[in-house]
Amino acid sequence: MGKINMRKLYFLVPGTGKKFACGGLFAELKTFELAKQVCPSEIVTYRKKETDNLFLDDVLKQNNLDDVIFVISWGFDVPKLAQKLKYYNVIYHAHSAGYGFKLPSSIPIITVSRNTMGYWGQKSPNTLIYYLPNEISDEFNHLNINRDIDVLVQERKSSDYLLKQLIPALQTRCNVVVINHFVDDLSKLFNRSKVYLYDSAEYWAQQRVSEGFGLQPMEALACGCQVFSSVNGGLSDYLDPGFNCYKIAGYSTEYDVKRILKSVHSSKKLTLSPQMLAEYRSKNIIKRLETILEEINFFFDQTSQLKGDIRELTKIKISQLLVRKIVKKLFSN
Repeated sequence: MGKINMRKLYFLVPGTGKKFACGGLFAELKTFELAKQVCPSEIVTYRKKETDNLFLDDVLKQNNLDDVIFVISWGFDVPKLAQKLKYYNVIYHAHSAGYGFKLPSSIPIITVSRNTMGYWGQKSPNTLIYYLPNEISDEFNHLNINRDIDVLVQERKSSDYLLKQLIPALQTRCNVVVINHFVDDLSKLFNRSKVYLYDSAEYWAQQRVSEGFGLQPMEALACGCQVFSSVNGGLSDYLDPGFNCYKIAGYSTEYDVKRILKSVHSSKKLTLSPQMLAEYRSKNIIKRLETILEEINFFFDQTSQLKGDIRELTKIKISQLLVRKIVKKLFSN
């Protein structure tokens, strides 16, 4: 391919203030920081104007944006943004899956989990799709300090079962800490804890989209915690019950209690291999991002000269294929 000219990346977020704070925003800002090490990159907001960042409507007033790629990621806003930016170079950075929208094959998709990649691989088979995992910061590592917390839980995203059945049953038998506020140094808290509980399947079912990645169980494992977790969505990328974690909500509350207490008092520890953790560290992600962006820049170099002529996998096409299959079967008998 030769040397590829890297376009500037504009990472689109609704805003960066407290109102927009969530795991998806933090993950996107982390990706932005890593991207700056590969090519020029800037944050662009589109709902709230901020003094420190560009604003989308102002950016679109510029005459020549051929040397720019817009990175869209905020699930519920993606269809509107894709339409607004249809004449520009756009990447969809896909976290959660299941929003229901479709995108033209002119928009490459970078997914944060293999689970999400599989979703888009089926839904958009004619689109360029890449895998770029979220980063686990280097601060999340085993510090070998005293673990004075038996069981740690974050209230947000936790299921009714976890909060109303399992935790009350555990609280009479061990030291349980429930976090219901923002924590500045989560890595230290994970290093103080023997077991971390995470159960998000119910939460994401209510949102009607998937768990995009699930940072906390991996961060806890990196800090030496024993993890009891659901394995929905992106969690299935790296969690392996019985080998590096335990599956939570195992048939009965008392069975879960027995397994958790056994883990609290056991010297046997399940861990993530250093090789698996390395996949999610910044060094590997930057290397992958460089390769992905080289391919995507080459793609945008060509699209102005080429016509997309691969037929989309629509409901009509699927119906036609089914009819063809039935007819072929009838005439072969």
